[in-house]
Amino acid sequence: MNEPRRARNLAGVGMTSQRTRARMVERLREEGIADPRVLAAMEAVPRHVFVEEALAHRAYEDNALPIGFGQTISQPYIVARMIEELMRGRELGRVLEVGTGCGYQAAVLAQLSAQVYSIERIRELLERARSNLRELRLSNLRLAYGDGNEGLEKAAPFDSIVVAAAAPAVPQALLRQLALGGRMILPIRQAGDSQRLALIERERRGFVETPLDPVRFVPLEAGKR
Repeated sequence: MNEPRRARNLAGVGMTSQRTRARMVERLREEGIADPRVLAAMEAVPRHVFVEEALAHRAYEDNALPIGFGQTISQPYIVARMIEELMRGRELGRVLEVGTGCGYQAAVLAQLSAQVYSIERIRELLERARSNLRELRLSNLRLAYGDGNEGLEKAAPFDSIVVAAAAPAVPQALLRQLALGGRMILPIRQAGDSQRLALIERERRGFVETPLDPVRFVPLEAGKR
């Protein structure tokens, strides 16, 4: 049995301090993240709580960091970029996140939406996310254990869906669970080993896909473990 993780200092000190977090947000602004709602959410969430203590001093760098099980916590810019695209000209509404990971992006989404659902296929990683999130007391966030390719039918439809792993194609279950007028953003694997973000919008005439930035994510796997 895993030992319970010690409570972490939410405010942080030194390289995990609020001042360091504010510098991260200023860097995001310089890199083109303009939505003040997204910037405020990124500043509100203590990223150092979601990584191992040995890596906490690197938490506010603009890098992906390992979280175990072959998974990573996405770099802050990519988290902010994906959420900003979902929010452009509107509110997030009811949100589904596919790939809880350590829980960081779910915590950011919970600053911006009244209801967030996040699904993770690796049970031990999901429990770690629960532990990371406990001290933040986010009453509008629900975590679920399951195959993200299948979405979360019982809570659908969703106004916004964000997928934190690269798929060879958009999962059909996620398309079905996207509300009319909703948006989904996810990385799609392309020829070779390249990936690109795609924004999917559901309109009355069907789905409209807009290609965005080249990215690098872990693959979206099927099944549970």
